[in-house]
Amino acid sequence: MGGLRVAAIASLTPLEELDSDPFLVDTRTQHAMCARWAVDKGFVVTRQLLFYGLRPDHSGLWTDVVAGHVDLFVAPNERVLARALTSVPGFVAECERRGVPLETAGLDEPAYDAAMKASVHRRLSMPTAGYDGC
Repeated sequence: MGGLRVAAIASLTPLEELDSDPFLVDTRTQHAMCARWAVDKGFVVTRQLLFYGLRPDHSGLWTDVVAGHVDLFVAPNERVLARALTSVPGFVAECERRGVPLETAGLDEPAYDAAMKASVHRRLSMPTAGYDGC
């Protein structure tokens, strides 16, 4: 299965939820976790997807699969999938129907301290001000 092209799914969660669930808000870390998983498997991330409450049959999920740019979906974990999609079981069924594997990275979520939360907040609250996230 080497060299598979992967679409990494992250959840678009409102910044207001940063204190209660920082990982779900931190899309950069979600995508990084998927990328790390892909590299460890010898795969390449060709798409980074960002959704909140998307239907499992939505064309936005399947356009790259149909075009031949994506062979597999990966999400950091089930919590991210549950936030990104309206129905995880529905998405699993749609993946099976279309013959597209779905994986979860299963890596440990980072423990967010105040500085990490502040960094996520700055990055997400100032994108139009030219802040590059460094």
